[in-house]
Amino acid sequence: MSIQYEVEPLADSYGVADSFPKDFGYGEEEADIEDSPTPIDSKPRILLMGLRRSGKSSIQKVVFHKMSPNETLFLESTNKIYKDDISSSSFVNFQIWDFPGQVDFFDPTFDYEMIFRGTGALIFVIDAQDDYVEALGRLHLTVSRAYRVNPEINFEVFIHKVDGLSDDHKIETQRDIHQRANDDLADASLEKLHLSFYLTSIYDHSIFEAFSKVVQKLIPQLPTLENLLNIFISNSGIEKAFLFDVVSKIYIATDSSPVDMQSYELCCDMIDVVIDVSCIYGLKENGSGSAYDKESMAIIKLNNTTVLYLKEVTKFLALVCILREESFERKGLIDYNFHCFRKAIHEVFEVGVSTPWTGSQAAGTPCTKAVTLNGMPRSTV
Repeated sequence: MSIQYEVEPLADSYGVADSFPKDFGYGEEEADIEDSPTPIDSKPRILLMGLRRSGKSSIQKVVFHKMSPNETLFLESTNKIYKDDISSSSFVNFQIWDFPGQVDFFDPTFDYEMIFRGTGALIFVIDAQDDYVEALGRLHLTVSRAYRVNPEINFEVFIHKVDGLSDDHKIETQRDIHQRANDDLADASLEKLHLSFYLTSIYDHSIFEAFSKVVQKLIPQLPTLENLLNIFISNSGIEKAFLFDVVSKIYIATDSSPVDMQSYELCCDMIDVVIDVSCIYGLKENGSGSAYDKESMAIIKLNNTTVLYLKEVTKFLALVCILREESFERKGLIDYNFHCFRKAIHEVFEVGVSTPWTGSQAAGTPCTKAVTLNGMPRSTV
């Protein structure tokens, strides 16, 4: 497939030169509208749990630290709780706690009430290539304990390492795990406890897609972001739009149309291309430069009349759009609408900074401040 791309020169730096570093954006503290004043301990918490060697640490390293899947083969087993502060933007702003597989909830030294009380999401990882009977028992013990302490937790189950299974085996494994887990909850009179299931692998985009769904549930401004994207694409002749965290390639919001995995993968690949090309050609004469900044923009034209369009929204967020070539002829209209969209997103950020997330806040609660795209012209598309 022939690909044409245009990348505008980069302006002043946000990041560092040479390459997009593995830890870019995480743990940095700068005075900007994207930076939340929320103390680290009050950030929403995501727990990664599961049996030993189920792939918890590999998931964390691949998604948030740019480690290649093959490198994870050399990771040592986790033997203590590992806390990772993720602060790439005010929306993707949380802690991940990676738990060792041998955690004993009945150990008196394990203060599970304190841990679960401040948790936004609990991800339980099950190795789909192993006998998962023991994992299902641990899953039931974990979620039942957590639910009694904090019923507001989002419970997510990653049926992991499915890259080694056939499509039929994947579906059968998911159906079996789903049935057994929910039967155990029903037997314990915990029917109100809802589990979400995802088929994941670090060798494709499924792990990024799954983590996107998890993170979105922790963003109280999500309905506002989706509404802004719907208005933007309907007025611009765009087929699909994603609001990406550039570092992790998690999309924190998209429009209301269904997500096609192939489209999502195209957008992820575009981000990689833009960063790689920017690292090579975006350096200044003295060797300084940035992989991503406020002037970053790229256009990729595929040979099937599809256009991918990327523009910087905030310091760590990018809008990636999919549209037809004939619609892209109205680039002036799209750019003006994007200007209105970008301004509205910054208003949402300001609301997020003034009203930090709390563990008791219901996921999906809209912003308290009305944000509209006033002045956005109607397209004739």
